[in-house]
Amino acid sequence: MYIIAGLGNPGRKYTHTRHNAGFDVIDRLAEKYNIKVVKKNFQAYCGRGNIEGQEVLLMKPRTFMNRSGESILEAVQYHKIEASAQLVVIYDDISLEQGRIRVRKKGSAGGHNGIKDIISHIGTQEFTRVKIGVGEKPEGSDLADHVLGRMPKEEYKLVQAASEDAIAAVELILQGKTDQAMNDYNERKRERG
Repeated sequence: MYIIAGLGNPGRKYTHTRHNAGFDVIDRLAEKYNIKVVKKNFQAYCGRGNIEGQEVLLMKPRTFMNRSGESILEAVQYHKIEASAQLVVIYDDISLEQGRIRVRKKGSAGGHNGIKDIISHIGTQEFTRVKIGVGEKPEGSDLADHVLGRMPKEEYKLVQAASEDAIAAVELILQGKTDQAMNDYNERKRERG
C-alpha cells in the first residue's frame, strides 16, 4: 500500500489557495480514479482505492498545514508502511514558478512548515515529494498572505496544468519509476497562456 498525502488547510476559506495545491491534486486523483475521499480517519479525509495497480490511501489532513505530521504519522504507523518507499507527499512550493513541478525522493523541509512537521513526526527526510510551483511572494508582501491568497485566473490555470503533471508523476511513482518522473517533469515548464 502507498499513502499519498496532499497538504493544505481544511475549510472553505482555504479552497483553491496556493497553500492548498496538495489538496487540489488529491481531489483530481480521486476524481480520475473514482476514489471517495470522505472518510474521517487519522485526523484526515481519506479514501482507499487502486491507482496503477497499487492499493493507495489518499489523504487530506484536517490538522492544518503546520501540523500535517500528526495525521500522516498516524496513517504510517497504522498501515505499517515504510515512509521511504511507500509515502508520497504533494504540496505547494514558493521556490518554483507556477506551472512547474519537482519530484524528489528525499530532502530537507526547505522552509515549508508542513514538511518540517512531517519530518519531525515520522523521523526521516526520506520520503517522496511532489512539489507544485505556486511562485514567490511579491516583494514587500507577507508570505502568509501570499500562500493563503487566492490566485488570479491566469496563475490558477498554470497551477492546474502543473497539477496534471503531478498526477502523471504520481502514476509513474506508483509504477516504481520515480527516477523517470524526475527526468520527465523536473525540468518541464508550462508556458503562460
